[in-house]
Amino acid sequence: MHHLIERVFGTPHWPTVVLTYAAGTAGGLAAQAAHLPLPMLLGSLLAVGAAAIGGLRPLGHLPQAPQKIRMIFIPIIGVAIGGAARPEILSEAPQWVPSLLILCLFIPLVHYLGYRAVRASGQTDAVTAFYGSAPGGLVETVQLGEEAGADVQMLAMLQFLRLILTMILVPVAFTWMEGHAVGSAGGAAVAGHGLGLADVAILGIAAVVGVIIGVRLRLPAGHVLGPILLSSAAHMAGWTEAVPPRWLIAAAQVVIGTSLGVRFAGMPKGRILIALRLALMNGVISIGGAAAVAFLIAPFVAEPAQAVFLAFAPGGLVEMGLIALSLKMSILYVTAHHLLRIILAVSFARAYGRRIR
Repeated sequence: MHHLIERVFGTPHWPTVVLTYAAGTAGGLAAQAAHLPLPMLLGSLLAVGAAAIGGLRPLGHLPQAPQKIRMIFIPIIGVAIGGAARPEILSEAPQWVPSLLILCLFIPLVHYLGYRAVRASGQTDAVTAFYGSAPGGLVETVQLGEEAGADVQMLAMLQFLRLILTMILVPVAFTWMEGHAVGSAGGAAVAGHGLGLADVAILGIAAVVGVIIGVRLRLPAGHVLGPILLSSAAHMAGWTEAVPPRWLIAAAQVVIGTSLGVRFAGMPKGRILIALRLALMNGVISIGGAAAVAFLIAPFVAEPAQAVFLAFAPGGLVEMGLIALSLKMSILYVTAHHLLRIILAVSFARAYGRRIR
């Protein structure tokens, strides 16, 4: 995956990097002024993505945002998500078992249906269609597909677009259901108390040590899951009630959105349109399935249908966690399901990919 990014972007041209992040920030502020959902994330993604697809080269280079910078900011979101943990969550967790078990059936089913739909289009080969329709594990499935001989550029686009479409469609759906904008556009702030020196130290340790643990143990989405786990433990133990300041969370969203938008740089527009059609087809199956499951099982898991839908939607753990934060839902319920979703998606792709080949 990293080799693919390096082939597309090469060595960063730092003036272009600065300009790219400036464009992402401007896009986020414009989206916030327009009261769009998750404005700093989606606004930066759309602004930079449009510039990348349009082939803009203001300094002689396509938009650039080194992925290593994204990895520095992702733990901030993990710490913020973990800040929602409270001791009473332990008594709620047993009620999640039915939906976790249903998720074990849901992921293979939507992967299979998505694969059959993408393959039936005749616009990509079987291996690329199989790994490109996996409902989770972007980096892992691209790597598995590359090893299996898939069309790596098309596979990467299918997975990027799955993530991006879900990030756009899910908050828009929540905005429609709630009747007002969600995220920071709706005036929602992450619950927490003012930051003292001790809080800064505890949250900093949770971020840094969490990343080390997540990467060393090879946890799914380890850069965000490790900080989530340590931040949750610190908050449940009562060591801190603080979360990162709102401006820092907004900055992290801009970095994440910008880093996703630049991935369209240098990709032929014709192939992007094909991938967009296929990703939309796959998204209708997975997001529609998540909505159906949410209304069916919500009465049995003591969670609102919106939370169940968010837990089953095939978006990134970071992005879905941000929506859960803004809507004051059970964030650990959503996070637990997305962790299992990633594990199931990668395991199913690894187990059945050989049959497709």
